[in-house]
Amino acid sequence: MVKPILLLGSSDLYDISRPVTETENIKSLIEDLHDTLQDWRQKNNAGRAIAAPQIGIKKRVIYMNIDEPIIFINPRLEFPTPKMMEIWDDCMSLPGLYVKVRRYEQCNIHFTDIEGNKKNFYLQGSLSELIQHEYDHLEGVLATMRAIDSKSFRMPRD
Repeated sequence: MVKPILLLGSSDLYDISRPVTETENIKSLIEDLHDTLQDWRQKNNAGRAIAAPQIGIKKRVIYMNIDEPIIFINPRLEFPTPKMMEIWDDCMSLPGLYVKVRRYEQCNIHFTDIEGNKKNFYLQGSLSELIQHEYDHLEGVLATMRAIDSKSFRMPRD
């Protein structure tokens, strides 16, 4: 079911999410994340991933769909090098606002998949940036909180 996406100003976006336990059934959450991302894509012609806190569910779940859906349950990030990149970040919870942030160029993500298997992916470039952005949602951190400075905000021109 398509869920409303929480927007900047919602206090729930600043809460740290709780881990998913082995006994929890999160199938409906995954379906809601899928439906909400697809709806956003259809309306905005953009959107690669969404985190559970963005629809008001304070669980450590990220749903990413680029070529195929990948569900990250209880992810943990590691950064193999200190090399950073500057990017203009956008977010479904900050529609129309771009924020210049620094992100690691590479990361390793350790997670459990929907079948309960432990996995590890190495990501770089735009996928590294994307997963760091979504992981921040699990930690109650928005791109606005990572702005490089007070001039690191912009709105697109129509």
